[in-house]
Amino acid sequence: MHLFCKGWLAAAMVAVAVALSVGAANAQSGNATAVTGTVVDASGAVVPGATVEIHNPVSGFDRITTTDASGRFSIPNVPFNPYHLSVTGQGFASYAQDVDVRSGVPLNVSISLKVAGSSESVTVEGGGDLVENDPSFHTDVDRGLFDRVPLESQSSSLSSLVTLTTPGVVADSNGLFHGLGDHADNSFSYDGQPITDQQSKVFSNQIPPESIQSMEVISGQVPAEFGDKTSVIVKVTTRSGQGNTSPHGSVKSSYGSFGTSTVGFDLAYGGQKWGNFVAASGLNTSRFLDPPELRAIHDRGNEENLFDRVDFQPTDKDSIHVNLGYSRSWFQTPNSYDNLNAGVTNPINGGLVGPTDQRSEIKTYNIAPVWTHLFSPTTLFTFGGFVRHDDYNYYPSADVFADGTGLIPGGSSATVNQKRTLTNAGLRSDISYVKGIHNLKVGVTFEHTLLRENFNFGLTDPAFLPSSVDANGNPCFVGGVAVAAPCTFLLPIDLTRGGSLFPFHGRTDIKQLALYVQDTITKGNWAFNLGLRGDLYRGIVHDSQLEPRVGIAYNVKKTSTVFRAAYSRIQDTPYNENLILSSLGSQNPTINAVFNGANNQAFAPIRPGFRNQFNAGLQQAFGKFLVVDADYFWKYTRNGYDFSIFGSTPITFPIAWHNSKLDGVSVRASMPEFHGLSAFVVLGHINARYFPPQIGGLGATIQTGQPFRIDHDQKFQQTTHLQYQPKKNSPWVSMNWRYDSGLVASNTNLDNFGDALAFLDADQQTAVGLFCVDSSGTTHTAALNNPLTSSTCNVLANGQPTGSATRIVFPKLGTFDVDHNPTRVAPRNLFDAAVGDDNLFHGDRYKWSLRFTAVNLTNKTALFNFLSTFSGTHFVEPRNYTAELGFHF
Repeated sequence: MHLFCKGWLAAAMVAVAVALSVGAANAQSGNATAVTGTVVDASGAVVPGATVEIHNPVSGFDRITTTDASGRFSIPNVPFNPYHLSVTGQGFASYAQDVDVRSGVPLNVSISLKVAGSSESVTVEGGGDLVENDPSFHTDVDRGLFDRVPLESQSSSLSSLVTLTTPGVVADSNGLFHGLGDHADNSFSYDGQPITDQQSKVFSNQIPPESIQSMEVISGQVPAEFGDKTSVIVKVTTRSGQGNTSPHGSVKSSYGSFGTSTVGFDLAYGGQKWGNFVAASGLNTSRFLDPPELRAIHDRGNEENLFDRVDFQPTDKDSIHVNLGYSRSWFQTPNSYDNLNAGVTNPINGGLVGPTDQRSEIKTYNIAPVWTHLFSPTTLFTFGGFVRHDDYNYYPSADVFADGTGLIPGGSSATVNQKRTLTNAGLRSDISYVKGIHNLKVGVTFEHTLLRENFNFGLTDPAFLPSSVDANGNPCFVGGVAVAAPCTFLLPIDLTRGGSLFPFHGRTDIKQLALYVQDTITKGNWAFNLGLRGDLYRGIVHDSQLEPRVGIAYNVKKTSTVFRAAYSRIQDTPYNENLILSSLGSQNPTINAVFNGANNQAFAPIRPGFRNQFNAGLQQAFGKFLVVDADYFWKYTRNGYDFSIFGSTPITFPIAWHNSKLDGVSVRASMPEFHGLSAFVVLGHINARYFPPQIGGLGATIQTGQPFRIDHDQKFQQTTHLQYQPKKNSPWVSMNWRYDSGLVASNTNLDNFGDALAFLDADQQTAVGLFCVDSSGTTHTAALNNPLTSSTCNVLANGQPTGSATRIVFPKLGTFDVDHNPTRVAPRNLFDAAVGDDNLFHGDRYKWSLRFTAVNLTNKTALFNFLSTFSGTHFVEPRNYTAELGFHF
């Protein structure tokens, strides 16, 4: 590790050690705090044994505790949100009030109970907890709700959870989701630790869902404390063992379709001053990634996760919180039928090469200690450090010529191996001050990201390198020797002609410093979010930006309506995955030749983007049983990011377009539990328009062109979730309905059915379900051994063969437009269901649970994407079943 990084990281660890030695009043770091208080009677005498409950009907958060002999109570690890707090005690009238948790500063509540009979109850502003007077649109989901949501992917459960519960999120393959029209422009905050690198399962390993207590997903105004990737900000509060004076936990195991098996264990234990929560899980399956064919071929994978959270309060003013995590995943790259290489021979020895056998392994560890100090009941200081490391290894087939099936989309013309590491280390500190109308936070974050990229690359397709002339018409070979570019650079790496692998080694460090101040001011019915952030980015390029953030909300209490509007200025930072290759690779003549033939290639390192974002929306409650939240967003970004692919290999890298314009509508409707029934609906409409030329990344050339809809543009998507449990200890049932109108399928060479006949091979025609009806009325459907041709489909319309496809939608003939009317993936409706019993034998201390889950109940055959520049082609998961048995103590 770089000496500078080692130095300040060591200093961070020393600071935490000092905090231990000087050893909070229940102060907690990150995205949660403690709600504490004292319960007394009318005379001021303490009330021991009173029951205190805090509840949010929208997120589903619910905690119950009792007061001790001093009348004190403490509920730790409460996520930021408004809550309804109620207190009951024997011989006393019930008490209720609304409390608003908005800061790491512990919230202390004083409660006075009246004698029963003197009043029916005591209520302080009770009942106003369905709407939030907050200028930023967000979604709150607690474990009590998402624990029963049937998830569509066990190997990327966190991504699946975000996709199903958050409006404006578009689903893509392999655990990827597009937030509000951007490609993976999402950030995660794990107990305050910022993570802005991609969390798709082909890039990194996610934290296990067993470790998550609750989520707040921000998709509206961006608070000043967040930067880098901000289309969707997922604030995760992890589970804690603090307050669990007796150990609690569970052991679970499941088995299902595709030979999928899981095993998991979690344990929470501790006391009032300390706690430990640990979770471990493992997964093995024959369908780890979403394959390019309906049938999963060469798609095995496994994953192991370990998470540990330690909480310790050495004094009434100080607390220590440490998150530890390790994950490992190993998985095969799914094959298409073309990758089976039937009859393909090794050009060197003439033997059959066999199917493509490419695999990946990712190892991730994370260490994040935090110290908090409570200076006063209104002021909290936080200081923390973090180190997160991804080690990604990509392995080729044993016979490298099995990796070369020709220049076909989704196939490969080369063999490649890669070892890439990403180490993100940093320090963060902030001071929170809460008093009167102000909720102030001032902070600084420093991050040091170390990137190391190494790969070896060689051509395995004899047809890739011309045997006569190059791209400029010059002779390639004279006497078997390459004499002209690009042949002079390509011949040495042409393995079919005795070449060797080309090595690429890149390393760089990226330093980022962010300073911010933000204040949430609440005055009467008004709420203001005022913030200012400054970002300094020092990587392959240098940039900086001053970013104001302003939001306003007004609560019409009489009608339970909240109106809001906001503006955010944001510095958007480049993706780190293969950033060195993308920014500096064009300096190498061999890489230049692979991408651009003999033409000179522009050297275009990727610069940070700069975004203006506007949001406007409203929230409306209907009685006590329904709340609707709607938001309109408009984002203009200078330097809009996307991904491209190195040749036809699995190596992907970031690029930048001149600008992007994104807008849309997000809606969420939530129904709190009513007689055992609860539900939510999330809706989204996304316009994602990008504007040439490409101005950054490998392959950048000076070019013009019309705006286009990028392949994460989707007109409409929605998820409806229902769950019902008639009684507390009875069985329950839940169901999802997910509708996606379809991503953009391709921006080139796929304008209509005629183009599909001309450009798609048999495998691709079969994937989209291409068909036609000839002049005799006979229907012809594409098959692997019988592709459609213009002679087969001999009925013409305006000179074009007529036909269509079942899994993509062509525009009407002559109406194709890459901006306004592109070809799209066909709409799909997917239904998932789960039924379970959390206490099979009605035990008290020990309980057994049983759960059955069915994903894609109707067995819908559908595509996530088709010929996507980045993602390729992938099918959604076919119908599958899982049974899970658990023991809880």
